[in-house]
Amino acid sequence: MDCRNPAGLLAEACAAAGRPSVGAELIRAGENTLWRLPGKVVVRIARTGQTAVAARELTVARWLRGHRVPAVRPLDRPAGPIVVRGRPVTFWHELPPHRHATAPELATALRRLHRLPPPDTDLGTLDPFVRLATRIDAAAALDAPERDWLHGRLADLRTAWAELNPAARPTTVVHGDAWGGNLAVTATAAHLLDFERTALGPPAWDLTSTAVAHDSFGSLAAPGYAAFCTAYGADVTEWPGYPVFRAVRELRLTCYALQQATADPRHRAQARHRLACLRGEHGPRPWQWTAVD
Repeated sequence: MDCRNPAGLLAEACAAAGRPSVGAELIRAGENTLWRLPGKVVVRIARTGQTAVAARELTVARWLRGHRVPAVRPLDRPAGPIVVRGRPVTFWHELPPHRHATAPELATALRRLHRLPPPDTDLGTLDPFVRLATRIDAAAALDAPERDWLHGRLADLRTAWAELNPAARPTTVVHGDAWGGNLAVTATAAHLLDFERTALGPPAWDLTSTAVAHDSFGSLAAPGYAAFCTAYGADVTEWPGYPVFRAVRELRLTCYALQQATADPRHRAQARHRLACLRGEHGPRPWQWTAVD
């Protein structure tokens, strides 16, 4: 978001789309900024340089609609992202009141997603390491040895991932950031949303997010995780490659916390805790990580 005049950026985008911005309400300001317009429309302003990603999000949402899978819906017009000051802007129908999904609800949605034939449009291949090096370099909470350690960890995991050769395994459309907050449960359906990381990849990546909630965070108790596995029909932790997927997911979550701590010092303690856990300073899992907004 243009911090000097965020409302001005929104006004420019709305004018280009032929929509008034009067009465807009800020929903969330962060990497992606969300505004609510009168008429139950949500405007999503993405980061600079993310136009292709924003276009892919629209493609995925329309593809899901074509398969009658409940998902957040883009407006028909504009058909693609509008770029304002280098930032892609997309327009969406606002969902009715909703809650985060339970673990079994998420598993059911993922099972359905993973069984769909891919769209004709190339979604690209899943990159589980996207933006990690940048986040490590930009993290103000790190000293030089810690930064070097994280870069070394990143390099080791890139090698481990390549040795697993996930491209040689069956791939499907994967959500890419599959957690309960990205499945909005309304009174009538569970709607998938946030397709920034959606791509072709191993289904195990989507399942790892919930496994880590149980395994690393300790926020999902054993009965809840068992219900997730039953609803999906598999337990990713039984796969020999799971420790690598888990380690990559843990690194992503740590780097995200470090990024948020740079913007908001309230998150510094949690970011430092996660880093210490990765470095073996807090014993075995679960590490009792807490969520970072």
